[in-house]
Amino acid sequence: MGDGHEVFELKDKRGRWLATFTKGAYTVSITGGQRTFTEPDVAGEVTHSVWVRTLPAPFDGTVDHEWVGYARDANQRKFPDVLAMAMQYVSDAPAIFDADLQIAGDASHGPLIGGKLEEGSDFNDYLGIAWKFREGSRDPDKGQFQCLDCSGFLRLVWGYRSKLPGDRYVSSIPLCYKPRKDRGAIPRRAFQICDSGPGVLVVDNAGTQVTDLSHIGVGDLVFFDADPHDGAAIDHVGMYLGLDKNDHHRFISSRKTADGPTMGDLGGKSILDGTGLYAKAFRAVRRI
Repeated sequence: MGDGHEVFELKDKRGRWLATFTKGAYTVSITGGQRTFTEPDVAGEVTHSVWVRTLPAPFDGTVDHEWVGYARDANQRKFPDVLAMAMQYVSDAPAIFDADLQIAGDASHGPLIGGKLEEGSDFNDYLGIAWKFREGSRDPDKGQFQCLDCSGFLRLVWGYRSKLPGDRYVSSIPLCYKPRKDRGAIPRRAFQICDSGPGVLVVDNAGTQVTDLSHIGVGDLVFFDADPHDGAAIDHVGMYLGLDKNDHHRFISSRKTADGPTMGDLGGKSILDGTGLYAKAFRAVRRI
């Protein structure tokens, strides 16, 4: 286990599950209409009724019932949550615009240079906009337009896009370029998010394969040591989607072999259990 996190389940008068809050985390799992997440040629589609949204601030132990009602209403109106948003960047996903800015659509992992896909495409590279961090403003790399590496992908979903409709609740999670001591924002790289990101560690990185999957929740960030050439460092991050139709624990991430975000199995099965590349490389879990 990680930080010894406290979990609070909200139920209705009949004892039916409504939402799960985790003390210290922005993430809330909340009931909604049943959905299926899939891609063409993916055998492991995921179907459930769990929606994942973010609070305006980490949960302090007191449930804001007005926020719950607002979030449930957003679910009923099918306003995208973080799971739906993540699927908006897979192969052949249609472009989505906010005014003149394309905020979603088929993303590459990075530009092809010398026959290899280049690393380093952050959320603002995909968007093609400058972004001001505490350390200063960073301009987009024009060559990485509409590209997202693994951490850039999740920074876009959780830090730039995650919100409820309208201006009533400002719930996008803060972003930073370098780790902050207060862990108050999502840093740039996968190992930094694992070590210093907001929220709580659900499963610590012990340097070995995580095999106890009982504590993982839909929307949790999952971390891997997938590259054998860089030592024992965390080098990849994805987001857990839930059990697929074959009862495998499936995640979505952006990676080179698929040239962008995918929940599919190109270049390694996108499942946390078993003996595949990512299952064996699975090291830690953080609930943002």
